[in-house]
Amino acid sequence: MQENSKIKLGSSDIIIKTVAYIFIGLFSLACLLPFILMISTSFSTEGLIRKTGFAIIPKGFTTYAYELVLRNSKQLFGSYVVTILMTVGGTLLGLFIISMTGYALQRKDFPFRNQISFYIYFTTLFSGGLVPFYLLISKYLGLKDNYLAVFLPLLMSPWLIILMKNFIKAIPFEITESGKIDGAGDITIFVKLILPMLKPALATIGLFLALGYWNEWYNSMLFLSAKVEYRPLQYHLYKIVNEVASLKNSVAGSNVVVTSLPLETLKMSTAVVATGPIILLYPFVQKYFIAGITVGAVKG
Repeated sequence: MQENSKIKLGSSDIIIKTVAYIFIGLFSLACLLPFILMISTSFSTEGLIRKTGFAIIPKGFTTYAYELVLRNSKQLFGSYVVTILMTVGGTLLGLFIISMTGYALQRKDFPFRNQISFYIYFTTLFSGGLVPFYLLISKYLGLKDNYLAVFLPLLMSPWLIILMKNFIKAIPFEITESGKIDGAGDITIFVKLILPMLKPALATIGLFLALGYWNEWYNSMLFLSAKVEYRPLQYHLYKIVNEVASLKNSVAGSNVVVTSLPLETLKMSTAVVATGPIILLYPFVQKYFIAGITVGAVKG
């Protein structure tokens, strides 16, 4: 006798599933709405946006804001290249250093691990401030107008080290001991035994690192002057918006019509240019992110 593989749902189950799907659908639309408004506004006319506000459908369709963003395509392309290289390189190198640091601080045979952990945690509560940081990077390290001034400060953070350390707590120390019994060195144990078990941690922290590098503009503003030909993407777009805003303020008291300057639509167009590649790339990366979490959950 062949059993029926289909499970019949009761009326209460159908109601619950229907309500759940409706709720998830509405929540998805609520998350999607800001992106739709952002894209719509970027193609709208500045004057109509100021008069009637934002709308899902573009008002007075125009590409003027994108023309301002793309007027120096060489600079924009160079900024993309710099940001992508920093994001990829910083994420990979940062993951390796942070995972090694978190692993070392969790080793029971590592001397002064508690003292070093407290020192790292202490830096999350107090900092020297902007002036000592600027002097350290520009004067003592001599990294003014150097990409390393932007790259190095984002490479590690105390919070990410603490997060990685807490992830590694779930890995039994007996795994390290078994590797030592088999004659493996510390690097071999870390690379072949510990790293494969850190996939969910690497995916999570890697996401934080990548977003930090991709959205970086503040250190670029501090340490990269006009001598640097290609500045990171976010700082390049930030300068475009600031130039238009300064121009609009400078002619606000004259007889020049300033409503044609696309300040609001320019902000939205720069947001589209900055987030577009990430949105298009995420579907291809998502499966690795979810797979890492799933493997970690099964192994944990």
